[in-house]
Amino acid sequence: MDTIPQLSIVSEADAYGLGSMRLINTKAFLERERVISQGGKVDRQTKVLDFADDETTNYAILSHRWIDEVDYEEMVDLAKIDGEEQDKIRQRLGYRKILNSCEQATRDKYEWLWVDTCCIDKRSSAELSEAINSMYRWYENSRVCYAYLHDIQGSSFPTERNTTRYPDFNGWPEWFSRGWTLQEMIAPSVVRFFNKDWQPIGDKDAHAETLEDITGVPRHILTDGLSFDRPCVAQIMSWAANRVTTRVEDRAYSLMGLLDVNMPMLYGEGKKAFHRLQLEIIRLSNDQSIFAWGCNEGDVRTGSILADDPSFFRGCGRMELMDPDGFIQHLENLIPKERLQSIKRDRFGTFPITNRGIQIWLLLCPYRDSRSVFQAWLPCRPAPYHGAVTINLAVWESNYYRYPRLEFPTDQTLQFRQVYLRYQDTHRDVTFHIDDSAITENGFICCDVYPPKLAGDTLTLTGASPLCVRVYSDSRADCRFAVAFGQCFGQDWIHCFHDGARARPIHGTDTSRIGVRIEVVRHPGLHFGPNDWRVLDLERTNDPNRDMRSLMILNQTYQGRHTLLVDGVKMAFLLVPDEANETSSLTLCLLLQRWTSPRGSTKCP
Repeated sequence: MDTIPQLSIVSEADAYGLGSMRLINTKAFLERERVISQGGKVDRQTKVLDFADDETTNYAILSHRWIDEVDYEEMVDLAKIDGEEQDKIRQRLGYRKILNSCEQATRDKYEWLWVDTCCIDKRSSAELSEAINSMYRWYENSRVCYAYLHDIQGSSFPTERNTTRYPDFNGWPEWFSRGWTLQEMIAPSVVRFFNKDWQPIGDKDAHAETLEDITGVPRHILTDGLSFDRPCVAQIMSWAANRVTTRVEDRAYSLMGLLDVNMPMLYGEGKKAFHRLQLEIIRLSNDQSIFAWGCNEGDVRTGSILADDPSFFRGCGRMELMDPDGFIQHLENLIPKERLQSIKRDRFGTFPITNRGIQIWLLLCPYRDSRSVFQAWLPCRPAPYHGAVTINLAVWESNYYRYPRLEFPTDQTLQFRQVYLRYQDTHRDVTFHIDDSAITENGFICCDVYPPKLAGDTLTLTGASPLCVRVYSDSRADCRFAVAFGQCFGQDWIHCFHDGARARPIHGTDTSRIGVRIEVVRHPGLHFGPNDWRVLDLERTNDPNRDMRSLMILNQTYQGRHTLLVDGVKMAFLLVPDEANETSSLTLCLLLQRWTSPRGSTKCP
């Protein structure tokens, strides 16, 4: 065991700003506990906590799951509290952890120990913020980390998933499911595991293979740390995808050290903390894998280019960066030769954050028959020897937003273009009131609803649930149609489609100014089928062939069939003669016109 150097004591007033941390004096703590347990009189002037420099002090550190903890104030004032209240504190599981940690540190000949529950005075927001920003370094500089796994009762480290014993934590002890314990496992060079009774059950190096299976963290990171071969941002994020924290902000704060980022704590900001974390990473790094979230997760929510939390990176466990030359060479068959020479490699390394969006150069390819939805290639790949990652972007009012994955083919001609990626959260909760009485009175019934929880005529859409679809059918006429409404790019949208027609959202309309009127009629004398639908006037515009913002444009008319461009995408429909409305046959009118009610809700009749 190394010789313990003289502790460099720093006054509490000067502690912060000098790289200092508050540590438990294990000898003083154990002596105080001995005197209390024997009913003796404790010297109230004895200090069990003191400040020291983490880079020059030999200390042990504790990693654990919080349960019934003892805080800084209780630790300091324990000797001043009367007997009954004192005993209540000493009987807590959190206090017993501190006691057992001090005893273990003493056996290992460490005089100093750091425990997060009592070594940070959380009454001071400045102290808490500095401690969280320093925490990765404190674990990294410790001589040993004690990982206390309170729910392991046996004498051996678990090597196989056991859903019977650990049903709530994917078959593993709870310690592996927590957000903060991720950095506490990676940062220290020595991690020793203990069971419920503080019996040693192994260390990090000996169980590196099992730990890799449990956590997804590569074995070389566990044994050698992040200093020598730092993975890309997306891969580091993936390690936290299945972990949880008590406070939603800690989903971001617990990753700062792993990503080498510092930022102030703002508890109460919710998921904005993770957005701030990503923006700080972008300011410090040119790692475009930060935009690669959701690449293996199917559909992605529409809106900000930033992920809402680490779970969005769940499919990025083997993600790696590609150097610019290799990236261009990988895509050279998709880039016209005359453009290939004009691509400046250094543009891949700069993407400043502006008030308009993240300004970045990307290789884009438009989807066929669309001028607003693009596939973008990123200089990273989901695994070694794989192709480059692609994400979908949609342009709206000159900004590019993240867009769900599409199955339609692209034009396969890449363009190197500077764009602005929208990072601001555009979503707002909106309540829709549905009035479909005009439909149901004419024989149609609502046969299906998404989401299923929509049982009544009111639905509030949120960022997690931005879409509603109602399907109507008439068995006598053998037809059905659906109405979908939701939010896209911060705007309400609504769309009607029927059997055989591809659904395309009409988005971005200002609901207080623009109405889209769609009529559904049964053609006189004909079977009611998909060709008998009619799209009528686009209101409030001087041009009868387009709406106010040119989202919908009458493209061409051929043999009674018309082509409508909806946000640049062709849609065919059949105009039914106006005199059809004058016949005695059944006429259904579905008015898809939204307006803002006095309370700010949106009606969808």
